[in-house]
Amino acid sequence: MNGVLVGFAIVGAVILAGYIAARLRVGGPETVKALTQTAFFITNPALLFTILAGADLTAVLSAYLPIALITAVVAALLYVVVSRIWFRRPAAETVIGAMAGSYVNANNIGIPIAVYALGNATAVAPVLLVQLLLLTPLYLTILDLSSGRKPSVKNVLTQPFRNPMIIASFIGLAVGWADLDVPQLIWEPLALLGGAAVPLVLLAFGMSLRGSRPLRASEGRTEVIVATLIKTFVMPATAYLLSKFLFQLDDELVFGAVVMAALPAAQNVFLFAGRYNRGITVARDVILISSMLSVPALIVIAWLLT
Repeated sequence: MNGVLVGFAIVGAVILAGYIAARLRVGGPETVKALTQTAFFITNPALLFTILAGADLTAVLSAYLPIALITAVVAALLYVVVSRIWFRRPAAETVIGAMAGSYVNANNIGIPIAVYALGNATAVAPVLLVQLLLLTPLYLTILDLSSGRKPSVKNVLTQPFRNPMIIASFIGLAVGWADLDVPQLIWEPLALLGGAAVPLVLLAFGMSLRGSRPLRASEGRTEVIVATLIKTFVMPATAYLLSKFLFQLDDELVFGAVVMAALPAAQNVFLFAGRYNRGITVARDVILISSMLSVPALIVIAWLLT
């Protein structure tokens, strides 16, 4: 428990450093964009490759993959049902709300949390694979159809494989399963780059918090609250029930599954909302509020499960 709390404190300290830097105008929107782009295309793929290439993947992937998929589907369907009963919205807005309540920030927040709370980032890969290979193409197809666009089959099928983290994860999986020895001349630079992933994304996230004020607009407030509650409370509870009682995992894997489910909503939700110009307020506010609530939620989870 103490080790987990220390890990969260380290994560929080780096996020705070990023926020203070933004307040002091050391870094602005351009800096945040540069840091996130560097992490997305270079350091995070390097980290995922080195983690997966050197990990024992059989138990982790077989356990986390179905739990990540079922948990996300349950959360999304719950939002859709509540939306249909309580606050009817057009299909595109409903999709954005469902995505905000079920799509976790496995990249920017998941990797640092996994490294410090779980000891390594192996648990992040199954979540990324489920979200980018299965859920994202489905959500984008529905958004295209509901927005009057004709979805391109080629774009839908190839979209996950244009993501550098997915490419790096697949290569790492192949190297790990084949038990290949990576030459030191290749491994050491990748390990060095991967070591920069966590501080880069945490600093960028801290900088992005400057000036954020959730729930300013009354429009979409109910949807924001519902999606945030599902994301922060329903998803971790579902992951716990599945991992503990249905899949009967050991305590360490249960903790990992619940931590992954308790991550805040992903920033990709806001990117998709902006691309289609639908549900932007809901996406922005759910991301921010769930990010703030995830810290105490993860601390409580660590207290209960460790």
